[in-house]
Amino acid sequence: MRILLVDDEAELADPLSRLLRHQGYSVDVTYDGNHGELLAQQGGYDLLILDWMLPGQSGLTICEGLRLNGDSTPVLFLTARDTVDDRVQGLDSGADDYLVKPFELRELLARVRALLRRPITLEQPRLQVDDLTLDRSNQVAYRQGRLIDLSEKEYQLLEYFMRQPGQLLSHEQIQQHLWPTKEGNEPPASNVLAAQVRLLRRKIEGAGEVSLIHTVYGKGYRFGPTKLE
Repeated sequence: MRILLVDDEAELADPLSRLLRHQGYSVDVTYDGNHGELLAQQGGYDLLILDWMLPGQSGLTICEGLRLNGDSTPVLFLTARDTVDDRVQGLDSGADDYLVKPFELRELLARVRALLRRPITLEQPRLQVDDLTLDRSNQVAYRQGRLIDLSEKEYQLLEYFMRQPGQLLSHEQIQQHLWPTKEGNEPPASNVLAAQVRLLRRKIEGAGEVSLIHTVYGKGYRFGPTKLE
């Protein structure tokens, strides 16, 4: 089981990650909300443990963004915010559980076990943005009645775009999603991503069709029928 722990208090996060590893879990740790959001978006985790207040993106913002994009990965909040209104806000953001600091480690482990026992919600087999539909089961797309065959990388890129319509996705975020950095591996040249986007554009944006992939110069790309400045 893979767990992502995002907490800017190293004196809590480090021993907690060691405890979870001792229990047999695979744990990734980050102390920054922006990095935590990037790791969470890449997926592959069975549980997210998020502090509420973080540098960069807050845990609340990370959770809300994941739920808006259809990500049902269980989320456990760790926070010092202990009012009823805080609990309601956290749960309404899409969190599955809420634990107030300070807490007993036995209780945290029990909540982790309970969340990991929950049945996984099946993801929607299709994604839709404007008149473009992505059939995730068969890795093909449809637009205005035409079938669009996709290569593996084109499918990965399109799915990533369609999960986050209207969001500015940086070059670094997209590259890390398509070509995850591993020890000993060099990231692709900067023009490789641009070439991949051009190939996808040619397939999904035919003559007379609304542009869906918008370049935000110097920053990245935004996906959707309307270009936002």
